Amino acid sequence: MAGTATRRLSAHKRIVVKIGSALLVDPASGLKASWLETLAADVATLADGGSEMIIVSSGAIALGRSVLAMPRGALKLEESQAAAAIGQIALARAWSEALGAHGLKAGQILVTLGDTEERRRYLNARSTMATLLKLKAVPVINENDTVATSEIRYGDNDRLAARIATMMSADCLVLLSDVDGLYTAPPARDPDAVFIEDVQAITPEIEAMAGSAGSDLSRGGMQTKIQAARIATEAGTAMVIASGHVDNPLDAIEQGGRATWFRPHGNPVAARKTWIAGALEPRGALIVDDGAAKALQSGKSLLPAGVRQVEGTFARGDAVVIRDAGGREIGRGLSAYDRADAERILGRNSREISGILGYAGRKEMVHRDDMTLIKM
Repeated sequence: MAGTATRRLSAHKRIVVKIGSALLVDPASGLKASWLETLAADVATLADGGSEMIIVSSGAIALGRSVLAMPRGALKLEESQAAAAIGQIALARAWSEALGAHGLKAGQILVTLGDTEERRRYLNARSTMATLLKLKAVPVINENDTVATSEIRYGDNDRLAARIATMMSADCLVLLSDVDGLYTAPPARDPDAVFIEDVQAITPEIEAMAGSAGSDLSRGGMQTKIQAARIATEAGTAMVIASGHVDNPLDAIEQGGRATWFRPHGNPVAARKTWIAGALEPRGALIVDDGAAKALQSGKSLLPAGVRQVEGTFARGDAVVIRDAGGREIGRGLSAYDRADAERILGRNSREISGILGYAGRKEMVHRDDMTLIKM
């Protein structure tokens, strides 16, 4: 059983909340504004308590087809994209107004598969979201259905939410859904299905419990939620599946309402650093001076001023080895610059970067969150 503290949302520092289309949009009447208001109140309460909140919101296509009065049933690709174009505007406005009523700013981010899978775009998206959180805003994320095709899309926001959670090193992912958790069988078809309160690991038995997609507004289902749980928990993020068919659904979880919790393996920061240390092939090396080497050991980022030499051919977002002046490897990380630009700013103060490169690049050559060190 998970501990009491871990089953409280307020105990988590960074929380990603995914909302399904069926929770936000009624096919006949459109946006469920009153429900959204209660959810926004929950988000504000957690934010006031110190949690950083990120929203992954479905609903653009469903809302757009409601606004356009499109008939029920399957849509052609171009019809879905047109509906999304209308719905994204309406959805962004709804979130902005709902969160704004509680003094929170909403920032819309539309992503495609490549934004979380390709390292350069991954770093861009991660930096944008991190900056929004630093500014006390709430990133509201959705797949960019106006341009995504079957070859470059997630197809469901469960897995997208899990990727966002791992990208942002969130320690909790909440999937609000049509169902209140995981059962031994789909409860709509099996009255003897048993509710599962805690999942220690994603086993073949757990995967076998997942059914197919539920409502016609949703592209997901329990299968994609289990896939999301695997992505999240392996990266150190706890995950919870709970029903959104109640007002104040996050508060209901906080108060101990029915939900299935998936136990994480390790923590997000450690999992990310393990990935950097062993899963990525280094493309080059940065040789640093003694002062920089000491600063890194004390938990600092690597600044251009401490870099003395650049080796190899690498692009922004590629893994690089960090070596001390004697050539000994002291760590690895993701470079914030291409090789050519890294060479131009090495040894220089971060305040000089924009003047040298002609654009305002990041002040760190390798940020500490994108770095793992070898214990000396």
